[in-house]
Amino acid sequence: MSTLDTWRALLTERATDEVVTKALVRDVELPGGAGTMALITLDNGFDHTKPNTFGPHGLFALNGALSEIAERTDLAAVGVTGKPFVFGVGADLKGAAALTTREEALAIGALGHHVFRRLGELDVPSFAFVNGAAMGGGLEVALHCTYRTISSGVPAVALPECSLGLVPGWGGTQLLPRLTGPANAIKLIVENPLAQNRMTRGREAFELGVADALFEPADFLEESLRWAARVLTGEVTVERPDHTAADWDKAVADARFLVDMKLHGAAPAPYRALDLIALARTASRDEGFAAEDEALADLLLSDELRAGLYSFDLVQRRARRPAGAPDASLARKVTKVGVVGAGLMASQMALLFARRLQVPVVLTDLDQARLDKGVSYVHAEVDKLAGKGRVSPDQANRLKALVTGSLTKDAFADADFVIEAVFEDLAVKKQVFAEVEAVVRADCVLATNTSSLSVTAMGEDLAHPERLVGFHFFNPVAVMPLLEIVRGGATDDATLATAFTVGKALKKSSVLVKDAPAFVVNRLLTRFMGEVIGAVDEGTPLETAEHALDRLGLPMTPFALLQLVGPAVGLHVAETLHEAFPDRFGVSANLAKLVAAGKPGVYRPDFSLDEEAVALFAGGSGVADGPSTADQVRVRVLRALAGEIRIMLDEGVVAAPQDIDLCMILGAGWPFHLGGITPYLDRAGHSPSRFLPPGVASLPA
Repeated sequence: MSTLDTWRALLTERATDEVVTKALVRDVELPGGAGTMALITLDNGFDHTKPNTFGPHGLFALNGALSEIAERTDLAAVGVTGKPFVFGVGADLKGAAALTTREEALAIGALGHHVFRRLGELDVPSFAFVNGAAMGGGLEVALHCTYRTISSGVPAVALPECSLGLVPGWGGTQLLPRLTGPANAIKLIVENPLAQNRMTRGREAFELGVADALFEPADFLEESLRWAARVLTGEVTVERPDHTAADWDKAVADARFLVDMKLHGAAPAPYRALDLIALARTASRDEGFAAEDEALADLLLSDELRAGLYSFDLVQRRARRPAGAPDASLARKVTKVGVVGAGLMASQMALLFARRLQVPVVLTDLDQARLDKGVSYVHAEVDKLAGKGRVSPDQANRLKALVTGSLTKDAFADADFVIEAVFEDLAVKKQVFAEVEAVVRADCVLATNTSSLSVTAMGEDLAHPERLVGFHFFNPVAVMPLLEIVRGGATDDATLATAFTVGKALKKSSVLVKDAPAFVVNRLLTRFMGEVIGAVDEGTPLETAEHALDRLGLPMTPFALLQLVGPAVGLHVAETLHEAFPDRFGVSANLAKLVAAGKPGVYRPDFSLDEEAVALFAGGSGVADGPSTADQVRVRVLRALAGEIRIMLDEGVVAAPQDIDLCMILGAGWPFHLGGITPYLDRAGHSPSRFLPPGVASLPA
């Protein structure tokens, strides 16, 4: 039996549900007498909403097409492109999760290498024409080709495997650093996946060196074929930079330091990826690909992958179909947006509304100086987008024209959606909405960006409280993907449907939450912070408590988080929750001292500890049992979170535990590799009763 037959026998029976991506081949006569190209189009037969993926059947289909092409002697080149809007998005993850033995895991890695590397080892040059999203194995297809073009309209270029607990296993760790240099490769392979799985757009991918030429979407394939012809005839020469051993070693060493700072060894995949990138400097192609196979085999059977797939499923599926959202047909059309306030948060929102909805946005504030500052911020951010090529000069001018300021709320008279972003005080917000309601139409939706206050209480004096909804962004607005949509006691379905429709247009993942104090993310983060600060108040050294949860690989330590949100904000939310739940949420006298002293946190700007700030906590208050060990602090925090989540679910704050998980992943940066907070607490034994039934993200602790 041949090796291919062995792989087929091992893998195809586990891929019965695979949607097969076919390799459709047609001949194209290249311009300028450059010869004939066999152009392969990757297509699974569905539109762009179901992207091309590669399972065993798809790999064998591509291998068959390449075998036929390899026998031909009339070809000048081979090209690969994707169906409209999609090049390819990698391995079939459902099939990957079904693998049960190391032999099968090794086989899927080796099969992918066998097929894809043929593109770079043909007798003629190969060209990848990246016309749409290229992620994971889809991008690796392109990397194996001799040359690459990319469309400026491509929305996503990524190697996201590390976010799932995997590594790029079909050539990515070996080919990309040699192509772009190790630093740029590390950005795509390690840094972006660990930064909320950041996607790189087509133009940026070109600038990083992933592609050799960039063309506009309208005539992308035609221009790519012309460019390929010029390469073949020698009119165009592609030169790629060399990268020294010193550059390589420094890039990998710097990345290891950053990964350690972020994960503290909590997830193996980024470390394996860096090992492979380091190996790529000296390894032969056979050696490098064999090392990828071994890493893939280890990680495909790991707990981290199962956890990562659970997180991935939440973000890709549940987030797109929010539980409890009304029918979108009830939504009102939004043709103009009003924003009350012109501070940083309000200005960020104004830019997002203008950019995504392409409608006029008007800001209001108390004086002209604040208003000018807010509008200027928006215009400056638009200029930055234009400078990076994210918007054209014409688009930049249109965006600037859409965002204006007004000292009176009369400017909201014809608005369809008005959101406030003023000081977090109930009386202030009620006054704002009273003033807005006096000038807007009866069908205008009113939204509050409150992070902790009651939406119901905010609307109790309104003539039409049914049109008030919570619309809670996270900071920075443009980056954080979560939107908590809060149904107040009177909010009607049309208002709620409009909020979800607007959230979708803003490209946010929206979760419906009950009008409960601090909703989901801030409630859990405040409980988290309260337990850590409480341990310090009781005499635990600040540094012990600060690093007690490092082994989880959270995005930042507790006091770094406090520094980010600001002690005053943290204290205010703690006071709000203490008022609602005094038995579970305390108010730290030492935190109040920090705020009174005007300290921005316990760290200086260079992230060294501010001894004056630390001294405000020193010695504790002598209550409870005194100092705790790091293990005791960690258990204390996790048990408190488990108890709070159970109460929130019993209160109906969200529809299901999965919504808690989704909120924490998208709004608090809960790591993908932990698989959601509720399954993590289940398997670690901290929840008083299981949040999820056995078999749903059920992994060992």
